Amino acid sequence: MATSHRVTELLTAMSDGAQDAFDELLPLVYHELRAVAHGQLRKQRPGHTLNTTALVHEAYFKLAGGGAVAWQNRKHFFAIAARAMRQVLINYAKQRKAQKRGGGAKAITLHEEQLMLPTDPDVLLALEEALLQLEQLSARQSKIVELRFFGGLTIEETAEVLEVSTMTVKRDWRLARAWLSTAISGSPPA
Repeated sequence: MATSHRVTELLTAMSDGAQDAFDELLPLVYHELRAVAHGQLRKQRPGHTLNTTALVHEAYFKLAGGGAVAWQNRKHFFAIAARAMRQVLINYAKQRKAQKRGGGAKAITLHEEQLMLPTDPDVLLALEEALLQLEQLSARQSKIVELRFFGGLTIEETAEVLEVSTMTVKRDWRLARAWLSTAISGSPPA
């Protein structure tokens, strides 16, 4: 619990502009960041060349160089870290797709089980595009997908971060998955 308190103190110091607080924070949160990154990479295709350590470091560099953030608490930090990891994975998928021969987009059908385990960069990019569209329709549903899918948070943790009920998270999670599946499959979303 002392570590959790220290993390909160460092986040507050960072919000107040203390540059050295970010360097002191890394050893305290590194293990948890690795766990989140490992969970994300387990969802990627076998043989993915980005490893857990690289994903943590890339996300951490994004956080360190992302400008001033008014950190609310430890959970807020991990929510932002999950978003940074999502951005790293999306950028990685874009680079990989750009390197492929033949170019040309292909039609993608996304089944619900694929939504939980994207292994193809095309599927991950289609998910990102659909998630950006969903964000325009429902920012909360988009954030729930980000926290659950990319951040690995449970329903309860997501509810706590967003300060809503678990029933709201469950309902929005179900609706968001259905909307994303429809959007990615090429059918016009409702």
